[in-house]
Amino acid sequence: MATRCGRGIAAAAALAVLTGCALPAAPQNSVPASSTTSAASGVPFALFTHCGIYEAQVQGSFFVADEPLDDGHGNPPTGWGNPYQPGIMTVEGQRAVFHDDSGHTVTFHERAGATGFLRTCS
Repeated sequence: MATRCGRGIAAAAALAVLTGCALPAAPQNSVPASSTTSAASGVPFALFTHCGIYEAQVQGSFFVADEPLDDGHGNPPTGWGNPYQPGIMTVEGQRAVFHDDSGHTVTFHERAGATGFLRTCS
């Protein structure tokens, strides 16, 4: 699989999912960090999809997808942007839900105490 790191899209307030290579010029989150134990309204989010959808870092906490998504070859599924998919991320307690205008939805759960991502792209 040929990987391309170093591309990114601009987003007003975003973090990225890391399933691999060093994050391409990651969009920055302009939303103040807050505890994931309180409810939060949705914020613009650039979901990192480059090697599939497995994890996300949201408001300083690490989350893992309840149902990871990829095309079977380490890429995002058909219909998803690469390396990012713009959308909205909503965090409530230990759960984060990403959705976008294309109808994609991914639910994540927090990895309490995590200090890094579980996976990296090869």
